[in-house]
Amino acid sequence: MNILHVDDSPEICQLYQDMLSTQNHTVQSSNDGREGLGLVLENDYDLILLDICMPKYSGMEFIHDLKAKRPSELKKVIIVSVLELTESHRNELLKLGIHSVEEKPSTIQKLETIKKDLLLREE
Repeated sequence: MNILHVDDSPEICQLYQDMLSTQNHTVQSSNDGREGLGLVLENDYDLILLDICMPKYSGMEFIHDLKAKRPSELKKVIIVSVLELTESHRNELLKLGIHSVEEKPSTIQKLETIKKDLLLREE
C-alpha cells in the first residue's frame, strides 16, 4: 500500500514510517500541509494520514483544498490527531468526505482494519 503521512512533527512521521514499513507499505512523509497537498495532486496514494493541527497550513485547509481540487481523494484521508475532537467536529470532518478520524497514536492493527475497509470500497 502506498501511504502519504502529513504531520508537522518529524518524530511522529518517523514513528509511523517505521511502523508501517514493517508491514511492507511504502510511506512518504511531509512535514508541511501545503507540500503534502502538492504530493497528493502529483501522486497516487492508497491512504493519506493527516494531522489536523499543523502550523502555517492546517489539516482543515488541506481537506478543503483537496475537496476543491480532487474530491475523489478525500475518501482516502484519515485524520490522526492528538486532540480529542468534539463529536460535532468529527461529524463535520466526516461530512466533508474523509474516511475517519483517529487519535494518536493509532495502532497498526487499527490502520490495517482501515486499509482493508478502503480496499473493499474500491471493489
